[in-house]
Amino acid sequence: MAELGNDIHRAAALLRTGELVAIPTETVYGLAANALDEDAVVGIFRVKNRPRFDPLIVHVAEAEAFSRYADDIPAAALALAEQVCPGPVTFLFPKKSLIPDLVTSGHPTVGLRIPDHAMTLALLQALDFPLAAPSANPFGFVSPTRAEDVDEQLGTAIPYILDGGPCRIGLESTIIDFSTPQPEILRLGGLSLEFIEACLGQSLSVRTGSSNPRAPGMLSSHYNPGKPVRVGNIRQLAAALSDRQLGVLAFREPVPGIEPDHQRVLSPGGDLQEAARNFFGMLRAFNHLPVDLVIAEWLPEAGLGRAVNDRLRRAAAGPWNSAGSG
Repeated sequence: MAELGNDIHRAAALLRTGELVAIPTETVYGLAANALDEDAVVGIFRVKNRPRFDPLIVHVAEAEAFSRYADDIPAAALALAEQVCPGPVTFLFPKKSLIPDLVTSGHPTVGLRIPDHAMTLALLQALDFPLAAPSANPFGFVSPTRAEDVDEQLGTAIPYILDGGPCRIGLESTIIDFSTPQPEILRLGGLSLEFIEACLGQSLSVRTGSSNPRAPGMLSSHYNPGKPVRVGNIRQLAAALSDRQLGVLAFREPVPGIEPDHQRVLSPGGDLQEAARNFFGMLRAFNHLPVDLVIAEWLPEAGLGRAVNDRLRRAAAGPWNSAGSG
C-alpha cells in the first residue's frame, strides 16, 4: 500500500520527478501530477483507468496564476475569485498552449481552481508548476474523502498519500464556464448555485450532462458504489423491494423494519452541508455491507442538496444498475 504522511517536502520531491501523489482538498482527495509534464499526466489516466476524453482540473495557489495558464479572463471571474477563493469552485477559461492538450482532452479550455486546504496550498506554493488533480479513485467510482479511502483503492499504484484529514465539504468543486459570453454551470458542487448567482448578480444556466465533456463530472453515469442504486421514496421502495437485501441512504430518518446497520442517515438535523459532507463516505460504506441493492432518497433541491441529487442521479444511471436493480 502507499505511504501515508503529512510531509509536504516529500510530496513535492515526488511530484518534481514525475510521480503521482494523492493530495487533500476541502472537496475530495485528488490524484496529483505536474500539469505541465505530459508524461506525468499520462500516469493519472493510467492509474485511474480514466478515458482520455474526460478533462482534468488544474490546481494553482492563487488567482494571479490564472493568467499564466489561461487567456481572456473576464473581470466577473476575477471578482468572483476574490470573493470565493480559495474555495470549492473551478473556473473554465480558454487555455494557453503551456497546458498540454492531454490535460484538457483536446478542448481549447482549461479548468483552474484554488483549493481551500492549508496543506495543499503550501504544497502548491512550494512548486514551480501547477497540479492536475482529478479525484483520487478509479474512474467512475465514488470519490474519496479520507486518505484511507485513497489507500484502499489506489494504494498499490502510487507512492505517497498526503494525509490532510477528512475533507471538510465532501463534494467536488462547482465548475463555472467563463469561456462563453454568458457564464454557465457545468458541474454542480461544493459552492451552491444560489451563492454563485448572488456573487455574480445574475442567474446562471446549468448544463451538467455530456457524452463529450468539456469539464469533469459531466458524464451521465458515475459514482459507482459497488452496488446497484435506486432513488425515490425510500419507504415505498423498501415495501416494493422487501425480498431484497437492502441498504438505505436516507436524508434525515431511517426506514423502519430494515436492519439498522444497513442504513446510513446523511443528516438527522436536515443540514444540507452535513449531508453533502457525509454523502460519499456513506455511499462508499455500502460496498462493505451484505446488501445487494441501495435505495436512496432525494434531498431538497436547494443549496448543496442540488449537488448531492446530481451525484445520486448519476449513480442510479450507471451500467452497474442494469443487472439486479429490480
